Amino acid sequence: MDLGFAFTQALSQAIGVTAIIYLLATMGLNIQFGYAGLLNFGQIAFVAVGSYTVGACVMTVAPAITSWWPSAESYILWIAIPLALLVSLLLSLLLGIPTLRLRADYLAIVTIATGEIFRLVVKSIEPLGGVQGITGKIGANFYDLNPFPEVDRVELGLLTYTRSDIWVVVVGWIVIGLLLLLTWALMRSPWGRSLRGIREDEDAVLALGKNTYLRKMQALILGGLFGTMAGIFWVVAKQSVQPDSFVPDFTFFCYTILILGGVARVLGPLVGTIIFWFLLVFTEQTLITAVESGTIGFLQLTQVGPIRFILVGVALMLLMIFRPQGILGDRKELALDAR
Repeated sequence: MDLGFAFTQALSQAIGVTAIIYLLATMGLNIQFGYAGLLNFGQIAFVAVGSYTVGACVMTVAPAITSWWPSAESYILWIAIPLALLVSLLLSLLLGIPTLRLRADYLAIVTIATGEIFRLVVKSIEPLGGVQGITGKIGANFYDLNPFPEVDRVELGLLTYTRSDIWVVVVGWIVIGLLLLLTWALMRSPWGRSLRGIREDEDAVLALGKNTYLRKMQALILGGLFGTMAGIFWVVAKQSVQPDSFVPDFTFFCYTILILGGVARVLGPLVGTIIFWFLLVFTEQTLITAVESGTIGFLQLTQVGPIRFILVGVALMLLMIFRPQGILGDRKELALDAR
């Protein structure tokens, strides 16, 4: 078997487009769950809001207004991005106002329901593409700025990407670096320390005169904005958005990545994402190579997908047994005040 190909593919995917999307969403969960103790099981709703707002603005709204505003098409994406963040803010307020004064499990129920409601609603709205979703040159404004040469593949040592993907990867990691720096600064500030206090003992923070409700709302909003950024990269990179892509599995993968890397650690989502996607892709490519070469004769190629999740799942189970706090985490960070 040629494990070299499997390794290079896994390495490319571990820092590739899909990893960037999951990392941004997980960074938002780290703020909400890791630092503030908010059980958000519907992070996919914020991702979907980012994708659909940008997709609808570029593919539905822009053509309707170009007749009287011809230049709108050239920068509609840059208008759609802040609009998506604004819609995310409104969604956070809609979810947080009625639930954040209650027990943590109320927020969990509301958020997971919101993700499913959003998915089912957009499937029934014809201007948003219905079941088929929205497809087209959604990221054209973004790709017009691509400085890489017009070639089919761009090779950077062991990494190989298409011309479009390498531009998304470069911009994505710059954004991630800035957001990691922002998270680090916020969590070292008095605001970040109060979030930790709320997670550990909200009554004690209240006794100190802090507005815990406001801080939890701010954490929910900030984490939602991170998820919306993931959705923006999603729709720009894939040039399409379909409702059935936004299933609860996405959020559960994000929690897996977060716990793997370490809860309430700035670099926890980063480490968790790279390890998770490397293991997933390496396992898949190794199994495919083994099946095609006849090394594993009892498996079919169609069985590789489920088998890879089983093997990675076993590895994660072993991690939880021997190091439940994750790679960078601390056992104390797993304590959650859910009263």
